[in-house]
Amino acid sequence: MAALSDAGAPSLMELRQVRWTELEPLLAEETARWRRQLDWDFTPSASLVRRFVFLQALSGYALKIGEEVAGYTYYVAEESKGLIGDLYVAERFRTRELEDRLFEAVVDSMISSPGIRRIEAQLMLLPETLTRALPYPGYVKRYQRDFMLIQAEGVRRLEPASPPARYRILPWSPRFQEEAAQVIAAAYRGHVDAEINDQYQSVSGARRFLLNIVQYPGCGSFFQPGSFVAVDEHRRAVAGLCLASLVSEEAGHITQICLLPEVRGTGLGYELLRRSLEGIIAHGCREVSLTVTAANTGAIALYERVGFVTRHSFAALVWEGFQ
Repeated sequence: MAALSDAGAPSLMELRQVRWTELEPLLAEETARWRRQLDWDFTPSASLVRRFVFLQALSGYALKIGEEVAGYTYYVAEESKGLIGDLYVAERFRTRELEDRLFEAVVDSMISSPGIRRIEAQLMLLPETLTRALPYPGYVKRYQRDFMLIQAEGVRRLEPASPPARYRILPWSPRFQEEAAQVIAAAYRGHVDAEINDQYQSVSGARRFLLNIVQYPGCGSFFQPGSFVAVDEHRRAVAGLCLASLVSEEAGHITQICLLPEVRGTGLGYELLRRSLEGIIAHGCREVSLTVTAANTGAIALYERVGFVTRHSFAALVWEGFQ
C-alpha cells in the first residue's frame, strides 16, 4: 500500500467532477479482481459506469490521492429507494478508513435526500460486510448471503427427477413474464428475501426485477437456453421458474429460482434447477454459481444436495426508518 503522506491527503469529491478517463485504472483493477475472486466478468458493468461518468449522470463519490482516483462508489435512486451499486478502493491504497469514508458519504447522501426512505446494498467484494461497523447503525439490518458454486462434473452426474405429471417444464419465453412476476410475489410473501429486496413484495416490483434480469448486466447476460418455467396444466398457469445468466465465457449463474408455496416438496424445484444447470453446461461453461440468503435453510439444503458448495459469504444491507 502506498504511503498516503507520500501521495497526498485523500480528497472526497462528487463523481460528476471526475473524468471517465481517471477511472480507467481503477475499473481495470476491479474487473481483474471480480474475475480472480468470483470468476465473474465485470466488463459490462464497468462499461456502464464509464458511460454514465462520461455523461456526468452517475450519483456518487470518488476519493483522489494526488492525481489518482483511489476509490469510488455510486448509487441509483428508484422511486423512494436508493441502491448502492458499487464501492471499490484500489489495492495499493485500500484501508478500512478510506472504505468507510466512501461508505459514509454515499449512505449519508441518500439519507439526506427527502425522497429516499430505504437503502439497499449487496457489495460482494467489500471486505467483512458481515462484521464491520456500518454507517447509521441504528437504521441498518444485515443478512448473510452465500455465494455457492457447482462444477460441470457435478452437473453431469445429476439424475432427472419426475415431478407430478400435471406440471410441464417449458423453455422461458417473454410471454411468461407477467405470470412469472405473479409467481415471484407469491413465492416471497413473508419470506426473508422480501426483507432484503423490496421488489419481491409486490407484482409490480417483481416486474421490475424481471426486467432488470433480462435487460441489464448486473447479474450477467440473460441466458434464455438455461431458463425455464413450470406450467400447471390443470390450472393453465405458471407454478415455478428458474432463470439463468452468463457471467463470463466459462461461468453461468442462476439469477432466480422460485415456486408457488403449494408445489414445494414435489421435486419440481430440483428438476427446474437441474435443467437450467444442464443448459448452462451444454453451452460450454465449466461452473455455475448462485447466491442464497443463509437463513433460507430449505433452499440451501436443495443446493447442497445438488452439489453446490459455499465459496464466499457477504452481507445484504438494508437501511430503513430514517425518515
